[in-house]
Amino acid sequence: MTPIKKLVLSLTAAALLNIANAHAALPVGAQAPDFQLQGALAGKPLTFSLQQALKKGPVVLYFFPAAFSKGCTIEAHDFAEATDDFKKLGATVIGVTAGNTDQVDAFSKLECRDKFTVTADPGAKVAAQYDTLMQMKGKTLSDRTSFVIAPDGKILLSYTDRNPETHIQKTMEAVKQYANAHS
Repeated sequence: MTPIKKLVLSLTAAALLNIANAHAALPVGAQAPDFQLQGALAGKPLTFSLQQALKKGPVVLYFFPAAFSKGCTIEAHDFAEATDDFKKLGATVIGVTAGNTDQVDAFSKLECRDKFTVTADPGAKVAAQYDTLMQMKGKTLSDRTSFVIAPDGKILLSYTDRNPETHIQKTMEAVKQYANAHS
């Protein structure tokens, strides 16, 4: 291989690595940033505290772009259907959005089907702490990223995929692994 080809390949690999890292969520093993957000469960306003939820067991924390958008509605339905299974394993499900934050009360009732808390992240401040931001139509939103967080605050799963279909499977597998290791 010529020196020019080696240089081009090296620069291309470095650029791709930088692009991947620029959009990477907090990794497995990192300490999850603590937060409190206003949200709703079954349409009733509440304040969610990650620290308080972790005292009960692992937390499935999923970020989604905007309440009542097509993919986010699909994902909310899927998490609602799986919430009882997560609870049997001792895990709490919490959704966080930076989009349509004024609609989380209705979204928690209609699309989350009264099963789990959904919170508003105005300005995407918590999403920024978790390195899960994206730009859409000139707005900074939370990307579709799921985390499983152990009670000690360590991230057990960090998964980003715009397709909402795979998040339940990935988070359930991580929660089951945690439950099996701690039973």
